[in-house]
Amino acid sequence: MKDLSNTVADGIIHYYRDSARRVKSLAEKLSEEQFWKKPYPYGNSFGNLVLHISGNLNYYIGAQIATTGYIRERELEFADNHTERKDEVLRKLNEAVDLVIETLKIQTERTWGKEYTAIGVDDVRDRFGIYLRCAVHFHHHTGQMIYLVKELLDEVSN
Repeated sequence: MKDLSNTVADGIIHYYRDSARRVKSLAEKLSEEQFWKKPYPYGNSFGNLVLHISGNLNYYIGAQIATTGYIRERELEFADNHTERKDEVLRKLNEAVDLVIETLKIQTERTWGKEYTAIGVDDVRDRFGIYLRCAVHFHHHTGQMIYLVKELLDEVSN
């Protein structure tokens, strides 16, 4: 039987992979224009949410645990003037998820509880906490994406 550390890492890895797969599947239903369209003036586009998740993972896991040197520009994740193509933005999300997975694979019984600090997460105390928080954050925005796809495709059919 595997030890608890590997069991936890494997479970979280599965979750991140599945979330990335779901986002890709949802994005495939959208045109390039729909990917960046904000159906409501107060909300975000699907593309903005993908950039936001990528930035979140690259900062909280990449910069803080993998020490990649990533510098987050959070306000740009929500900007309206993107020139990147949908496939490029999705590629960046996959790279961020791959980075998270690589860091998860090397966690041990000792490192899960290692102290964790970063700007914007005062409620997280250790590495396990940040992996869990980022997974929940990913899930939250995936739910928003599901709703956006429904709205955007309903606009086309009406």
